Amino acid sequence: MAATPTAVVWFRRDLRVADQPTFLAADEAADRALALFVLDPALLGPSGTPRANFLYGCLRELDDALGGKLLVVKGDPADVVPRVAKAVGAGTVHVAADYGPYGMRRDEQVEKVLSDDGAELVRTGSPYAVAPGRVLTGGGDRYKVFTPFSRAWAEHGWRAPADTGADTLTWMDPSDTDGEPRAVQIPDDAACDAELPEPGEAAAQRRWHDFLDEGVQSYESDRDLPAKKGTSGMSPYLKYGCVHPRTLLADLAGRKGESASAYRTEIAWREFYADVLHRRPDSARQNYDKAFDHLPLRSGKAADADFARWQEGRTGFPIVDAGMRQLRAEAWMHNRLRMIVASFLVKDLHLPWWWGARHFMALLVDGDLASNQHGWQWTAGTGTDASPYFRIFNPITQGERFDPAGDYVRRWVPELAGIEGKAVHQPWKLRDGIPDGYPEPMVDHKAERQEALDRYEDVKRANRS
Repeated sequence: MAATPTAVVWFRRDLRVADQPTFLAADEAADRALALFVLDPALLGPSGTPRANFLYGCLRELDDALGGKLLVVKGDPADVVPRVAKAVGAGTVHVAADYGPYGMRRDEQVEKVLSDDGAELVRTGSPYAVAPGRVLTGGGDRYKVFTPFSRAWAEHGWRAPADTGADTLTWMDPSDTDGEPRAVQIPDDAACDAELPEPGEAAAQRRWHDFLDEGVQSYESDRDLPAKKGTSGMSPYLKYGCVHPRTLLADLAGRKGESASAYRTEIAWREFYADVLHRRPDSARQNYDKAFDHLPLRSGKAADADFARWQEGRTGFPIVDAGMRQLRAEAWMHNRLRMIVASFLVKDLHLPWWWGARHFMALLVDGDLASNQHGWQWTAGTGTDASPYFRIFNPITQGERFDPAGDYVRRWVPELAGIEGKAVHQPWKLRDGIPDGYPEPMVDHKAERQEALDRYEDVKRANRS
C-alpha cells in the first residue's frame, strides 16, 4: 500500500477511539486522516426513533472526542464516500469489515467506485472478536449448532485490544473538503417517549466498569431475573461499536467462575448469530429451517387484532404485558422477557415470528439484525436449534419462576400494583376478580400449547410426504 498524504477513516459500527485497528492501518497509509460518517437513508429508514436518537448521541460524543473534526454527510455511500475521498485526495478509505447482507453489498459497491478512481477500500478488523467465517469445523465447514461453535470460538481466540486513541492520527479539518459533498449537522433527537441509555464511548466505559465492579460476580444467578439489574446493559453500545467485544473479553480474561464464563458465552451467542446470518443472509427474513415453511400460521383481521394486543401489552398474561410495556418505555427488554413474549406470539397466538422481529427492530435501541432475527427463530423453533417441541414457554410458570415476588410485573403493569407476591401472575384467581382496567387472558395457554404441537406435527407430515 503506497503512502499518500491523506486517508479517510469511515466510521460505521465502530463509534469509538479506543481499540480501533482502522486507526493503525490509516496511520501506516497516510500522514493525516479525515474522519467520516455517512447518514445512509437505507439504514436510517428502517431504524426506529430510539435507535436513531441513540446513534445521533453517539456521533456527537465521537465528534467531541475527535476535537470537532468528524465530517457527517448524508446520502448513498457508493456516491458520497468516493466523492469525499476524491475531494481530499485520499488514496485509501479505512473501515472495519461489515458482514451483514446490506453492509457487504454496500461495501462492494463503494470498493468498485473507489477502484475506478484509483483509490482503495481497506478493511481492518470487524465488529466481532472473531469475524464471521473464521470459526470452522475440522472439515472446513461452518458450524450450524451453537454449542460446538462456542467451543471452537473460544479455542480460536481473539487479538488483544488495539492501543489507540484520538491522538493516534492527525485529523484534518472537515472544512478542507471544499464542501464536496456538503457536510450536514448531526440531526437533533426526534420526539421519543422511551428513556434511552446515555450514548457514546465514555458512557459505555462507565457502564462496563460499573458492571465489572458490582454486577459480573452475580451475573449467572441474576441475569434471568428482570426485577434485578442483573445484566450488563452493554447491548446498545455493542450495537454501535462504542466498545468492542474484544475489549470486554480482555477485561474478563482474568476472572474465573460461572458468572464470567456465562458472560463470555453471551458474547459467543452474538458472534454465532452473526456467523449464521453471514452464511445464510436469507435467514434475516425467512425460516432458517425451510421445513417450517409448511407451518400453518394465522392471518386476517382477527390475527391483526391479536397482534395489536400483544404489541400494546394487553394480552391478560402479566409477565408478557410487563415485557411489552418495558419495550415501549425503555426501548429495551430484558432478555428473559424477549424469549417469553416471543414464545407467546408464536406458540400461543400462532403468528409469524417475523411480525414480532419487525416490531422489535422498530423499537429496540439495541436492535441488531443478526441477534434479533435469530433470537426470534430460536424461540420459534425455525432456526439453528432443532428442538422446538420443548420450547413452548408457559407465561404463568415463567413469571412465577423468574419474577417470584412479582416486583417486575407490578412495576410495568400498574393495574396490578396492589396484588402482593406471586399472585400477581394469575390475577384471574383473585377472590375479587381481575382488577379494573386489566384484561382477561386472551387465550387458554394449555389449549394453545397443544395447538402449537399439532401444527408442528403438520410440519413433520408435510416434510415426510
